[in-house]
Amino acid sequence: QVQLVESGGGLVQPGGSLRLSCAASRSIFSIGAMGWYRQGPGKQRELVATITSVGRTNYADFVKGRFTISRDTAKNTVYLQMNSLKPEDTAVYYCNAQIYYGAERRDYWGQGTQVTVSS
Repeated sequence: QVQLVESGGGLVQPGGSLRLSCAASRSIFSIGAMGWYRQGPGKQRELVATITSVGRTNYADFVKGRFTISRDTAKNTVYLQMNSLKPEDTAVYYCNAQIYYGAERRDYWGQGTQVTVSS
């Protein structure tokens, strides 16, 4: 198991920046992949970005060039740096961890942090 604690959400103007943090309760090297998902008003939850235990990253097309996922292995923390924010980025952002138990994958979620982009 793993517990995930997110922080860093808030209200920002269009074009602004925010950095989200997700602290894991265990070494992130023991986690197959961590990532960020988001769920906007009236929308389904969608992938934003992921980073694997070996540091490989993946991004949704709508954030490429604007968002960067990174990690601090000493702090067991994953970050999402969000630049050039748009109103359509408004959503609850969730941290996700994927842990494999043999062939079985289990997903764990943080509580979510609200990001609102508005003037």
